[in-house]
Amino acid sequence: MADTTFASLLLGLLEGLTEFIPVSSTGHILLAGHFLGFQSAGKTFEVVIQLGAILAIVGVYAAKIGQTLTGLPRDPAARHFAGSVLLAFLPAVVVGVLAHDFIKTVLFESPRLIAVMLILGGVVLLVVDRLPLRPRHFQADRFPLPMAFAIGVIQCLAMIPGVSRSGATIVGALAFGADKRAAAEFSFFLSMPTMAAAFSYDLWKNRALLDGAAWGEIAIGFVAAFVAALLVVRWLLGYVGRHGYALFGWWRIIVGTLVLAALGVGF
Repeated sequence: MADTTFASLLLGLLEGLTEFIPVSSTGHILLAGHFLGFQSAGKTFEVVIQLGAILAIVGVYAAKIGQTLTGLPRDPAARHFAGSVLLAFLPAVVVGVLAHDFIKTVLFESPRLIAVMLILGGVVLLVVDRLPLRPRHFQADRFPLPMAFAIGVIQCLAMIPGVSRSGATIVGALAFGADKRAAAEFSFFLSMPTMAAAFSYDLWKNRALLDGAAWGEIAIGFVAAFVAALLVVRWLLGYVGRHGYALFGWWRIIVGTLVLAALGVGF
């Protein structure tokens, strides 16, 4: 029990620390779980603890969310923002429902695939960070609707563990003309419906597999993810605005390389 509690706490912290930075939180906790020997029923723990990170981002942006919701009946700008987030969310709904079982039973069970995706995603981040992009969109709540939908399509790549949901949406937004801060903020807002839907659907699909011990593990991971995510969200926007995404690209490459080496010697 003590070992399970420690693993749940560690994985929850890892989820919160990595969910909103472009390094793949799911990839990190799946790899950490592999090396810790942590097994959850139906891989539900790894998805459901994301609720902690969701609540953290809701807390940070509570004022903006409240302003948008209350402005929907009368404010075209609020309707545009809400519509852009929902439009970006739709592709993930379709692909997530159709490919759920394949993702959970095949992709989630391949540490080597995750490591390769970490490395490839790191290379993409380094390349994008060096491109002479000229931002045209500086406010996340004013992205054009076609651009928002295209970002949502790109987000679907993150259903391959190791790709990174935030990494895919940030790179997509940058490629379509967003500045670094606006790209990160739109990724934050898009994470709310995306992660909430993944959490709800996965919990429903695996409800019969969860016993008291599983719920205890989830509770520990949830709290740890919430606290860690609060710290990261407040720090990330300032950091990327000043320094870009190269640090995260190198981190992905290093972690992916170390994992491949460990797997190669039989860990």
